[in-house]
This record gives sequence, C-alpha cells and structure tokens, in this order.
Amino acid sequence: MNAGPASFPDRDTVADKLSAFGEADQAFIRLLAENPEQDEQLMEGLHRCLDIASEARFLNTLKLEKLGHWLGSEAPARLQMRLMEAARSSQHPAYQAFRTGLTKSGGLERAFPKG
Repeated sequence: MNAGPASFPDRDTVADKLSAFGEADQAFIRLLAENPEQDEQLMEGLHRCLDIASEARFLNTLKLEKLGHWLGSEAPARLQMRLMEAARSSQHPAYQAFRTGLTKSGGLERAFPKG
C-alpha cells in the first residue's frame, strides 16, 4: 500500500525557499540538490517560483538573475540541463532574467565541456 516516496518538500515549499533566498534557504536548496531523488521537487518548485514571479506586479529581475547565477554555480552537473530547459520554457522577462544569471554562472559549460 506504499505509494512511493513522499514528495516532501512540495513545490510550494521549494518555491518559497527560492523566492526568499536567504542563507538558510540556500542551505535548504543546496541540500535538496544533493539528493537525486529530490530533483523533481526542486524543478517543480523552480517552475512555481518563476511562474509566481511572472505574475507579480513588480518584477525583481536582479533577484531572479542572482538566483539563476547561484543555482548555476551550486547545482550538480546532472541538473544543469534541466535548469536551462526551465529557463528557456517561457519568454517572460522573469524567465529571461533567470536565464541570464544561469548563463553567466557557466554551470552548463562546466557540466558539458566542449571538446
């Protein structure tokens, strides 16, 4: 009767941590990214965070760019392609700001070096 591993943290919790982005939140996300079993929750939370930012009255592009840069620098190689796919999933300025930071971090290039 076991339905598989519980999906803790849920996407809203992850989105809140990514949005707040304090030191404790960064430690939480770093720990989450270390566990491959939590990849889906991390990615769902990221999509939720970007969706919320894209619907907000005020768009803090600097914060989203910083988030992209930090995730690109901190996330393991196995997540780099998925992060870029998330960043490219919309043309909204929130996603573009996240993508700018992600690109500046060089995480994708480190994960998949050319030649």
